Amino acid sequence: MLKDEYVVQVASKGLKAIEIASSQEPPDLILMDIMMPEMDGYEVCRTLKSNSSTSGIPIIFISALDEVSDEAKGLSIGAVDYITKPFHPDIVKARVRTHMDLKVKKDLLEKMSHIDGLTEVANRRSFDLQYEKELKRAQRNQQPLSLIMLDIDFFKPYNDHYGHGKGDECLIKVASELQSIICRPGDLFARYGGEEFVALLPETDAVGARKIAEAMRAKIDSLGLLHEYSAIADHVTMSAGFAVKQPNLKSGETLLEMADKALYRAKAAGRNQVQG
Repeated sequence: MLKDEYVVQVASKGLKAIEIASSQEPPDLILMDIMMPEMDGYEVCRTLKSNSSTSGIPIIFISALDEVSDEAKGLSIGAVDYITKPFHPDIVKARVRTHMDLKVKKDLLEKMSHIDGLTEVANRRSFDLQYEKELKRAQRNQQPLSLIMLDIDFFKPYNDHYGHGKGDECLIKVASELQSIICRPGDLFARYGGEEFVALLPETDAVGARKIAEAMRAKIDSLGLLHEYSAIADHVTMSAGFAVKQPNLKSGETLLEMADKALYRAKAAGRNQVQG
């Protein structure tokens, strides 16, 4: 009934449904019976709702249990809708369409909450969430994790003399060019705040981090964006600092603190350079 409009996957048991929902390509919506072998629909729903990675998937119960108490129970544990059997195909299609539309809008809002409104790269919130995840993953997998912090040199005088409109245009251009260098699926480039950006690079050692940081610095240097009020060049430049977290290296400083200090050294040494 639904396959003409949607890609449909079928699970004959509750555990299979949980497996599909927890996969790399989770469904946008789950339609589920309550009376199932081994694990009933209520238990499957509770399991999915208790896991942060699957809790956002809307669930519609379709069941022959038509008591008000059954429907109330299903909705109370997290289902978004309850359809009793026998059902009318047009009603099911209409309800599925409604919840799919809501899911699309919810996903869009969630995506927007992770995107910087000006530059359209990832924002600080997105970075903070990913940073914590990657720190734990690096420790678990015993792999290095690198972080690059970048700052546009003398951006305040740029804003003061050219105006905030031109300043915004500069930030948009710089962010776009830097984003083009961060191309691996697991990497993250984000606006950290103001004219400062960060790049999070899982499974990347010091050699790799320096190479990428230098490529980013050189990219902005080569653009030749006019900046007559910079103390070091006639165009826009960037300074960068990087740090690497080795899984077995105990340090009192966080990766962020180390990268920030490296960026400070790059500025103190004359700017438009990379320190790590």
